[in-house]
Amino acid sequence: MAARILIVEDDERIRASLRLALEDEGNTIEEAASAEEGLPAFQQRPSDIVLVDLMLPGADGFELCRQLRRRSDVPILILTARSDSHDVVAGLEAGADDYVVKPAEPKELAARIRALQRRAARARGDAAGLLAFGDVVVDVDAGQVRKGGEPVALTKTEFRLLCELAQSSGRVLSRESLLERVWGYDYFGDSRLVDVHVRRLRGKVEDDPANPRHIVTVRGLGYRLEP
Repeated sequence: MAARILIVEDDERIRASLRLALEDEGNTIEEAASAEEGLPAFQQRPSDIVLVDLMLPGADGFELCRQLRRRSDVPILILTARSDSHDVVAGLEAGADDYVVKPAEPKELAARIRALQRRAARARGDAAGLLAFGDVVVDVDAGQVRKGGEPVALTKTEFRLLCELAQSSGRVLSRESLLERVWGYDYFGDSRLVDVHVRRLRGKVEDDPANPRHIVTVRGLGYRLEP
């Protein structure tokens, strides 16, 4: 499943290696060396997926993620030097969907991109009518969420996560299960993806995100949606 991918990376050697690896998978690649180049490039020719290095010169990758997210729900994959860095969580909080540690291993990178594509396709194609809890209504067919009658802006990942929780209302879903259902991974998934996106989702659909009534944590097990 080929895609148009925008790579925003200031290191020319890394950018070239990413381009070669992704072109081998049949993808079309656009390149930018900074956020200042990347944002206009995306606006002129929207991509299916954007790869963003966090440590860019000028406006950094975090800011680029925020700018992209204000304009689009395009899947964003961040590139970071350390998997245990707080930068990973900060990047996810800025709107990224997933991350890859540099130097990116070509097979893992390709697998993550394919998983993002499958998830985006499922988000477009799923049909399950209306789901509701509290004053939140999820229209799965239309890909829309309303809270108290007002529209709620969710990313594709947040929407998919909410649908999975709502469709399993009252049942505990483990982080591993959510990784498989929402992101499409198992063995190379990172539970931080789930935790950060649950926190962002609570901020949008809960009246008091610090004391959630609907998307609750079941200690040691995972998350459950309480209708």
